Amino acid sequence: MANQNNPTAPDFKAEEATVSVQQTEASKRYKHVYTEISPDRIKSKETDGNVVTFRSLNNFGLRMTFRSPEVVRFHYSRRGVFRDEFSYAVLPAEGEKTYVTEEKEEAEYFVLHTSKLIIRINRSDMTVTISDSRGKVLAEECAPQYTRSTILKGMTDVRTAFKAKEGQAFFGMGDKASELNLRGRKFENWNTDSFGYHKNQDPLYRAIPFYYALHEGNAYGVFMDNPYRSFFDFDSEENGTVSFTAKGGEMNYYFIYGPELDEVAARYMRLTGVPEMPPLWALGFHQCRWSYHPESRVREVADKFRDLNIPCDSIYLDIDYMDGYRCFTWDKEEFPDPKTMIADLKKQGFHTVVMIDPGIRTDRDYHVYKEGIEGDYFCRRTNGEIMHGPVWPPDCAWPDYTRPDVREWWGKLYEGLYNDDGVSGFWNDMNEPAVFQITRATFPDEVRHDYDGHPTNHAKAHNIYGMQMSRASQEGLKALQTEKRPFLVTRATYSGGQRYSAVWTGDNVATWEHLEIANRQCQRLSISGFSFCGTDIGGFVEEPGGELLVRWLQLGIFHPFYRIHSSGNNLDGAAEAEKDLIRALEEENRQDQEPWAYGEEYTKHARTAIELRYRLLPYVYTTFRRHIMSGKPMLRSLAFYDQTDAKAVANESGFVFGEHILAYPIAKENATETEVYLPKGKWINYHTGEVFTGGTEVNIPVSIENSPIFVKAGAVIPHYPVMQYTGEKEVEELTLRVYYGKGLTYSELYEDAGEGYEFLNGDYSLREFYAKGEGGKLTLKQMKEGSRKSSYKNIRMEFYGFGATPSVVKADDKEIEVTAGENGSFVAIVSADFEKIEIK
Repeated sequence: MANQNNPTAPDFKAEEATVSVQQTEASKRYKHVYTEISPDRIKSKETDGNVVTFRSLNNFGLRMTFRSPEVVRFHYSRRGVFRDEFSYAVLPAEGEKTYVTEEKEEAEYFVLHTSKLIIRINRSDMTVTISDSRGKVLAEECAPQYTRSTILKGMTDVRTAFKAKEGQAFFGMGDKASELNLRGRKFENWNTDSFGYHKNQDPLYRAIPFYYALHEGNAYGVFMDNPYRSFFDFDSEENGTVSFTAKGGEMNYYFIYGPELDEVAARYMRLTGVPEMPPLWALGFHQCRWSYHPESRVREVADKFRDLNIPCDSIYLDIDYMDGYRCFTWDKEEFPDPKTMIADLKKQGFHTVVMIDPGIRTDRDYHVYKEGIEGDYFCRRTNGEIMHGPVWPPDCAWPDYTRPDVREWWGKLYEGLYNDDGVSGFWNDMNEPAVFQITRATFPDEVRHDYDGHPTNHAKAHNIYGMQMSRASQEGLKALQTEKRPFLVTRATYSGGQRYSAVWTGDNVATWEHLEIANRQCQRLSISGFSFCGTDIGGFVEEPGGELLVRWLQLGIFHPFYRIHSSGNNLDGAAEAEKDLIRALEEENRQDQEPWAYGEEYTKHARTAIELRYRLLPYVYTTFRRHIMSGKPMLRSLAFYDQTDAKAVANESGFVFGEHILAYPIAKENATETEVYLPKGKWINYHTGEVFTGGTEVNIPVSIENSPIFVKAGAVIPHYPVMQYTGEKEVEELTLRVYYGKGLTYSELYEDAGEGYEFLNGDYSLREFYAKGEGGKLTLKQMKEGSRKSSYKNIRMEFYGFGATPSVVKADDKEIEVTAGENGSFVAIVSADFEKIEIK
């Protein structure tokens, strides 16, 4: 029988509103009984401040917790008894304010009001309808809550289903390798080692069960905080239904109202947390390979970066720096004096980042394994045996990072590398957790975890395992050097993991299609809470060739984590289970993938791309700080720029970085032109100074030298001089590019020491710029905040979009000299402390 409210919705066996026990012939044979329960008529309602609880006649429970007028938690219990509120993803609620402004009881509904939402709970089956304060329906359940359990496994399914409105678009869900709009597809969340993944392959490395819904310019989000394996279906059967299902636990989701997409994003970040400011060098360029060894090879790569004047801040060491894949050790034959090597690299301006995996080699003489055994820190099976299996070592044990004492122990293990040897950052890999040589490729569900005092099995802990590893690593680094900002990048994580580390999109492939995927993945990760993201530039598997590598570097300019990484011709370290795949995907003569790998012509263009990243570094750093302060994603799909514009919502290739830059990476081989869609407003071509009116599609000529970049009219974009690494020298002159636009536009520049936490005590500089243009005239005012003194005394002002050199330019009421610049601009030098500039 179909649901009466939506005949096209799937039959969840909920319309009977009773316990249904069914046995097929096969299940009788195996004595397998399953129970399906949905709520029947509501019998009671209780209100306690921001918490409203409903129970049905068959004891099904719904507890609604109002976190704000726009954010409501819906927590269901099939027996009416609500479990502990513990969550790794969600931060504790702040304040004691009551958000429920009115409660009404109607014949068929209970009705709850906040200042932003109206929520109706159907008396007959507990279905929910959520409307905005004007009564416009935002989300409506098309079937009652559904649960299924078995005698042998307990709860196996909890499901929520909403109606999908015609024309409704859906976004988010992390790094899914598909189109930005999720409509018409279904996805799985189960952190999976996905070597050489392809378009639409699912699942991948991260579980981020959070999506946006957009309809007629009105947006909301849904975050299902249930870490079990989950499935999201965005009307894949074209039956007008969006559903999300978890394979265990309880249904627990947050409804997050906008109505703006940016507001949904900000509220999701307030719910799950924001990252800390990274060290400035972490936003520079990183070079990585599997693997740089021995020491002489590392030094050779570092020297060549400096010889070729290609900026770079970091060199990575993959697993081959270790002694037999023993984490926190060095191969003393290949790296006889790592401390000296790291110190020498630091003198050249390179930070060293090394990989750490969770799989600890089984070796009684290995101090980490020995301590793990003595402290009982490793995961165990239900029979009490330690969970053993192969990864890079033939046999490993894995720490249970869901125990606070294990996290503390793990954090202290970094002391030798971090404090003694001088390693600057760490790369947590293989932490899905990956296990080789078995079809499942990870732990059995029955492996036990402490879960911070809420003991459970791996079916629940799997998706948060990598997140808790990165948490243990970050907390350890902060404890070891309290004055230093930790840098950490992780492969596997869960919602809220952005508090601990950056992420990258895993083992991608060197193809043009993967360049398109990389563009969409980082847009999606950013709007899903992980703005500090990037890809393996050039592709981890196969060879990109010069043009593709350059195009990928141009895309990466606007990815906060900016790193080349490749697999190299590396079969020596591969597990037997992966060797055939590597052989099939790579040639034996695999070429290296440094920026100079494909000859001088491509080296020149690679250098140009990386130099632009360093010139824009103050804008990138300021954007990161704004992300932390506001919760707004650093990268935003065009739908987030104008959610009322159908063409912007449908756009897959362009994105806005920060407040003012619109980027269109080139993902087609041998491209000579590209069509771009410019959303509302005026836009100035960054490379040519040409002015365009938004709301139009424009053909832009392109060459290998750069990809299209546009700046919003009215913006002020800060630039540093090119350096070979951050902090190479003091900035003696800041450049501000000022783009003429009508009306009032706000821009800012944030600077601090780039390291440490003194900015929390006021040691920072925030320059706020207010540009007001009208009739070709412009007034630019500057306001300053913070106690930090800038290293530069003067600012080079470059003015674009004016059409002609003005007759008068004044700084603080004094006329100043201007000269002609490039691409129709004009230039003036002013004091860094100016308060007002007038252009007439």
